Amino acid sequence: MMQHMKKFFVTGSLLLILLLVFTGCSQGNNAENKKVGYAINNLNDTFQTYILDAAKKEAKDKGYELRVENAKEDLISQQDQVNTLIQNGVSALVVVPVDTSAMNPITKAAQEADIPLVYVNRNPYAGKEDSMPDGVYYVGSEEITAGIMQMDFLGEKMKGKGGIAIAMGILGNEGTVKRTEGVINTAEEKYPDIKVLAKETGEWQRDKALSIAENWISTYGDDLNAILANNDEMALGAVQAAKNTGRSDLLIAGVDAIPDAIEAIENDELAATVFQDGVGQGKGAIEIITALKDEKSPGESVKYVPFQLVTKENVSDFK
Repeated sequence: MMQHMKKFFVTGSLLLILLLVFTGCSQGNNAENKKVGYAINNLNDTFQTYILDAAKKEAKDKGYELRVENAKEDLISQQDQVNTLIQNGVSALVVVPVDTSAMNPITKAAQEADIPLVYVNRNPYAGKEDSMPDGVYYVGSEEITAGIMQMDFLGEKMKGKGGIAIAMGILGNEGTVKRTEGVINTAEEKYPDIKVLAKETGEWQRDKALSIAENWISTYGDDLNAILANNDEMALGAVQAAKNTGRSDLLIAGVDAIPDAIEAIENDELAATVFQDGVGQGKGAIEIITALKDEKSPGESVKYVPFQLVTKENVSDFK
């Protein structure tokens, strides 16, 4: 009797172990698993909340449970949060990178868990898209285009001469690097008489850009004719700096076309912004996950959502 019971317990234990292993291996690929992880860089980033809201809406429409983690611009926190999401059994991941140059651990974690990973808005594989691993995707805009659009518009407004300053996002971030590159390259190639007087990171934040812009205005005076910001929050900080110092002549441009920026263009405080389609990005990320769950092809691993220049002439189209 005792021997029979021991055999029963051993057999039961083996079955339980096999069941746990099978469950662990299949949780990411199970089409019925509705848990999707969303690791955002910072909920204090206004534009990112628009992308997240679009992702939430699409996820709700598809019946997914979207689990959101906020890294608050801390890389180690984001890596830990992604690992926790995987351990909690999400079937897919959407990640807005804190630092696009340091995403290898996150990519590796998703691959080891055998779940799809969609990077959104910030591309860790910019310029090396051909090397993206299987199961890894990107939805966003071609960042250099935003900087080119800004500089083309303001370069004409400045009649090809004068001084500019660039308010940059977090250093090392793909959006920061490429948007700044677009501004500088366009100035050098098309407007050689326009000089870059200064560039400094405002870390995407309005208050930091306000302080930086006031310092630039004090330092360069009338030699500073325009400020080009990597996003609207920093552009609006520069707008406030111009108000504080009586520089209504200062041309300022941003990126994202957030509501405050649209209002500032209508009030002739902001010269231009570049519309970035947050809805298209957030929805597009979830659409890729849905296609994979339905065992359909999500198309190309990189999906670019076009930028559009917004000025006084067409601002009503973006309200």
